[in-house]
Amino acid sequence: MPAVDPAVQAKIDDDKIQAYLKANPSITATKDASGLYYQVITAGTGVNPTTKSTITVAYTGKYLDGTSFQTASNFTSVLGAGLIQGWQIGIPFVKTGGRILLIIPSALAYGPAGRDPIPPNTVLIFTIDLFAVQG
Repeated sequence: MPAVDPAVQAKIDDDKIQAYLKANPSITATKDASGLYYQVITAGTGVNPTTKSTITVAYTGKYLDGTSFQTASNFTSVLGAGLIQGWQIGIPFVKTGGRILLIIPSALAYGPAGRDPIPPNTVLIFTIDLFAVQG
């Protein structure tokens, strides 16, 4: 499959996200300059994580059609260590105890390569509960 121009793919993804938001009016997401859409559900208290912070979260990852592809209840990682850009940009919008919804365009997720089981150029939705921040 030939590579799609990143600007073209960004427009495709944004159109899909806009359609998703229109079909789900209860979601009042904000678009970040990066192209990431996010909705702070619970702000939390304490400190906001940085890419150097070790975070502990529970999350559910879904496709735009609502199909869940991954769930974890006690995932710990350094935010900037190999996690997708959408998480690195979005999770710092909440503090410990917070919950956030991230709608991540493919370029900020797994891009044109995809990653099993995620197909190439796939928009992802994550609901993330931030339990702990260290550093």
